[in-house]
Amino acid sequence: MGFRKAKLSLKAALPFKTANKHKRQDLFIKQKRARDTAKRDERFRRKREEDRDPSLREERLKQSVPLTLERKRIWDEVDSNDEHRLDLSVDVERLKRRRIGIATENNECGGETGNGERLGDGGESEDDHDSMLDSGSEENDDPKEKQPNNTKHSTRLSDSQRHTEPPSATPESTNLDFTPESLLLKFPTLFTADPLPIPKILITTSLNSTLHNEAELLTSLFPHSVYIRRSAHRYGYKFSVREIASFASNRNFTALLVLNEDQKRPSGNWVEGKKLPGHGKPTGHSPELILNNFRTPLGLLTARLFRTLFPPQPDLQGRQVVTLHNQRDYLFLRRHRYVFREKRATEKNVVGSDGKEVKGVEGIRAGLQELGPRFTLKLRRVDKAIGRGVEPDGVQWEWRGGMEKQRTKFQL
Repeated sequence: MGFRKAKLSLKAALPFKTANKHKRQDLFIKQKRARDTAKRDERFRRKREEDRDPSLREERLKQSVPLTLERKRIWDEVDSNDEHRLDLSVDVERLKRRRIGIATENNECGGETGNGERLGDGGESEDDHDSMLDSGSEENDDPKEKQPNNTKHSTRLSDSQRHTEPPSATPESTNLDFTPESLLLKFPTLFTADPLPIPKILITTSLNSTLHNEAELLTSLFPHSVYIRRSAHRYGYKFSVREIASFASNRNFTALLVLNEDQKRPSGNWVEGKKLPGHGKPTGHSPELILNNFRTPLGLLTARLFRTLFPPQPDLQGRQVVTLHNQRDYLFLRRHRYVFREKRATEKNVVGSDGKEVKGVEGIRAGLQELGPRFTLKLRRVDKAIGRGVEPDGVQWEWRGGMEKQRTKFQL
């Protein structure tokens, strides 16, 4: 049952062609009031009809999904020869579903043969398929048609597909189990099967920097970290980043952080915790880590790097959480303290990523208090060694200005 558009009253169609300025103003006010009244009557009429038939509300919400840049996002189609490239925007979860669909189709075709032979045993192997992931999952998805092997070709959802897909009310959490095998082979020390060691981080600044207080704040954000000042004396030796990295590696440091300065302020929209309204005071507990919306191989590599900066076993009694949210290739870092409390009468229930209410937590809400600091990061380059020209393939990925020319394509 469709909704009919309400007709405006006669006051909404009053003429504006008059020489008197005050009359024109009065006519405009009357017309605006008539339009607002008509819209209000339309909303209340629609609400009464949707209360009688809830399916009308579901259909309206399904068709009223805004087309943001995230929903217009396009992806690159790759073949097995381009799995190792980090400059391609590929949805690893979609590739895994395609691999599962192809494997399911081959199993069905193999089961129909009378001799019990499988088509994959005598013909193509599973590694020849267009995917970067193994098929170790129990998901049952419909097999998708195989796209032509063209790395420059991009896929985009049609308007009907965007309308039929449910809107995401919360950001999607990053699943590192979708890591492609090409990344496992290229970065074996980062993507290791062994448990992550307890991090030991060395924090320093750029040369002649004045950000000593901000660097000390980073030691409270990253557990097991220490801040060492760089020499600022005019006759002192200026250590390079490569020499500092060698110094840190010889002393069993697992990571090196360099705080850059821009006009005597940290780069990346830095806001200290004491300047946040209603801020809290952080404690020495190891925080939990939340990684959101990393979907490409380069995004999973970035998420894995940040995962190595925090201990694998957080201190839950501290109730601190660090969130690293990726949106349009910008990384927003926030630190909060949470507390579980009863839901107030004016609050809504918790909804999941599909926009539906989560069962079992109807009367529970989580209160957040930001601790700070907050800042924004941008991935510029991925190197395999410190400095340029160390190895022929030292620079694995580098940001260029032309990458943002197409606003519906993202790298992370």
